[in-house]
Amino acid sequence: MSEQLTLYLSKISRYSHKVELALIEANAPYRAYQVDLDNKPEWFSSKVNPLGQVPAVTYGGPNVKPEDPSSLSAKIAESNVILEFLADLYPDSGLLPKDPVLRAKVRFFVDATTKHIEGTYFPFIEGNESFDNVLKGIEFIQELLEEGRDFAVGDHYTIADACISPHLARLKIITETDIGSFPVGMGYKLGEELKGPKFVKFKKYAERMLGRPSLKQTCDEEAITGYLKRFTDRIQ
Repeated sequence: MSEQLTLYLSKISRYSHKVELALIEANAPYRAYQVDLDNKPEWFSSKVNPLGQVPAVTYGGPNVKPEDPSSLSAKIAESNVILEFLADLYPDSGLLPKDPVLRAKVRFFVDATTKHIEGTYFPFIEGNESFDNVLKGIEFIQELLEEGRDFAVGDHYTIADACISPHLARLKIITETDIGSFPVGMGYKLGEELKGPKFVKFKKYAERMLGRPSLKQTCDEEAITGYLKRFTDRIQ
């Protein structure tokens, strides 16, 4: 019998999303507990993650209710740390390749996603930057994608794919709904730019990731859209 694993998450959290994707792709047994980020229970910070952030994982120890985590279970936080933990916990899942060169490429892709995707599109959503940097970031990522490959690295779904997929889902919502603090119409315009021939390889990759059952199972578009609407103060 495998050790218990409980994931504390929020459906609006892109960091939670990538961990849940990895768990599903690894076919790992787990329990999910939704944390209300606007009204976090007191026990969450004292018993799970002192920073009060999601995602967080409890692993091992007695199989108790998520609301009463055991002091005997390991507590693990920070999404990329959890992704590496899951890859170690399920070595046959392919979340990290066995080949050391491919492992390095996966980690580079994860780092590139943080810097060039996450680091560019949220300033755009918040109305602090144009989408030029978003396009530059996507260009950088596109250069890392190999022709003829379905995944970010190698021939199998890895934590690289899990890391970028939540951002792809949110970019899709932004470009289809124009929700954000940017000037009216800029979300749609970004979407049109991404439909051009310059981004064909990226677009095909994004479509593959967005079409995976794990993404469809975990992406709550209504909740994410509601969250993004908090950024709807328009620049006129």
